[in-house]
Amino acid sequence: MRRLAPMLLAALAVMAAACEKKTQPAPSGEGGPQAAPQGQGAAPVDANSILLGQVGSLTGGQATFGISTRNGIELALKEANAAGGVKGKKLAIRVYDNQSKPEEAAQAATRLITQDKVALILGDVASSNSLAMAEKAQAAGVPMITPSSTNPTVTAKGDYIFRVCFIDPFQGFVMAKFARENLKLNNVAVLQDNKSAYSIGLAEVFTRKFTEMGGKVTAVESYSQGDTDYRAQLTAIRKSQPEGIYVPGYYSEVGIIARQAREVGLKVPLMGGDGWDSEKLFELGASAIEGSYFSNHYSPDNPDPRVQKFIADYKAAYGAVPDALAALGYDSARVAVAALERAKDLSGPAVRDAIAQTKDFPGVAGTVTLDAQRNAVKSAVVLKVEDGKTQYVTTINP
Repeated sequence: MRRLAPMLLAALAVMAAACEKKTQPAPSGEGGPQAAPQGQGAAPVDANSILLGQVGSLTGGQATFGISTRNGIELALKEANAAGGVKGKKLAIRVYDNQSKPEEAAQAATRLITQDKVALILGDVASSNSLAMAEKAQAAGVPMITPSSTNPTVTAKGDYIFRVCFIDPFQGFVMAKFARENLKLNNVAVLQDNKSAYSIGLAEVFTRKFTEMGGKVTAVESYSQGDTDYRAQLTAIRKSQPEGIYVPGYYSEVGIIARQAREVGLKVPLMGGDGWDSEKLFELGASAIEGSYFSNHYSPDNPDPRVQKFIADYKAAYGAVPDALAALGYDSARVAVAALERAKDLSGPAVRDAIAQTKDFPGVAGTVTLDAQRNAVKSAVVLKVEDGKTQYVTTINP
């Protein structure tokens, strides 16, 4: 694998207040994580700035996740700088694209720690990527906040690793409860990605909880991220005669799975987790995904004035309604800013301790209180795909 040219190895940083709008992912290339440009004419970071780092999937199979998260983080930092920054200093962000690959995520985290000397790291979304990053951050004593990685093992990497989202044991419980109590389903099949920590974790919890609630899992089939033909697995599932199918994968596969499920004669609703949350789901799944359900972190239908202001500001900056990944990116950056302000200094231990003190923080994706395992304790919503968009159905509390 070739190394990047020297000029590409230096990621551009910019004060978030000066960032321009970005709607396209950073260019991908060979040779390790790519620096995502942060606007034109980016100023170098100096002694009057606090540098943060972000690693995200700006290209590859989960690109919409990384782009939405980046936008949410950028908006939060822009607001913080407009309000005076932190400790009299402006905030800057250095962003690397991990190309949706765990090995690239690990390289990017190492670069942020050893070369860029960031105060803390934000990211990633996919749990497999965050697990790779968490090992590097924990070993170096650099605090890391993942906006939306839900696999429990991410924060178990150590006391420098935090998250502002709920975890899979809760999310799996949410959909098992919804399937049994709201949809009144007795027999459900599971189709999981056997190379995704996120998917395997959700499938395990859903299966256990659904069974404990008196339901029956009629079949468990597997695929691998990047597959394009799921007809054999879906045909096997059809033979088990389920009333619904739990597919805890990412939108990039779920949309195609939905189409092929209808092709093989499966008319039952599909159910999933927050990995479905992307406008691309509706493009890929089209009418086949209609009538399906997934758990998520927030709904843009929430009338809370704080949420509606965030949505209005995001639309003004990026021309789209923010998804849950954008909301969680925004919340993660705001939690980080509040912790940096509280910390006695900008050392790793001081920032870590300040993050751990987060309690009743008013996020747009729910109120954030971090427990002893550094996980957010918060509710989840269930959304229905209807008329090419999501509709709020219900809220399920811990």
